[in-house]
Amino acid sequence: MPDDLLVRLKRFRRSTFPRYRREFRDLAERGQHPRTLFIGCSDSRLVPHLITESGPGELFVVRNVGNFVPPWDASRGYHGTCAAIEFAVLNLRVRDIVVCGHSHCGAIRALYEDPPDGAPHLAQWLELGREACLPVQSTPEALRRTEQRSIALQLERLMQYPLVATGVERGKVFLHGWHYSIEDGDVSVLDLSEDAFVSAGRGSGQGESASPPLDLLQ
Repeated sequence: MPDDLLVRLKRFRRSTFPRYRREFRDLAERGQHPRTLFIGCSDSRLVPHLITESGPGELFVVRNVGNFVPPWDASRGYHGTCAAIEFAVLNLRVRDIVVCGHSHCGAIRALYEDPPDGAPHLAQWLELGREACLPVQSTPEALRRTEQRSIALQLERLMQYPLVATGVERGKVFLHGWHYSIEDGDVSVLDLSEDAFVSAGRGSGQGESASPPLDLLQ
């Protein structure tokens, strides 16, 4: 184990854990009851609990390259993200599902580049974002738009999951699209009233989405 991580583990046990001892013991005894499923990118610069100021037991987090949602196909393959969605909705009964992308996303940039050599699984996985690509060069603006279009695409895929669609239709599950700007800490929220991503500080509160705005995917 890297020495710096070992030092941090010891510091957590000595200094940080005691501050949350009661919360952790309660969670251990009563189980977890998070309200939100957070589907985010594996990028190390995106820290879900930090940007949401959440504590233990508040977020059920699934992360993957590109914050992608695989299509619903009811196959028996190994689908970690699909399994997490099912567990969150059926077992934990989460109310909110957040798909959070971010600026400078390597997965989105890779969609405009040659397929990676020696990484067949990665190449196949990246195809989950292909539909969000634009027929232009990969300029910073094009990449930002593609990141946001991809978030809308993943929300659309979520609605293909019968358990999610049923929850949305019954008003028990709400979908949200977020785009996190690494450089300035701003989170833009998909606002249906504007058919666009707007800063969370000025949104109308209509971020819940049963389907992505058409303009984003055109």
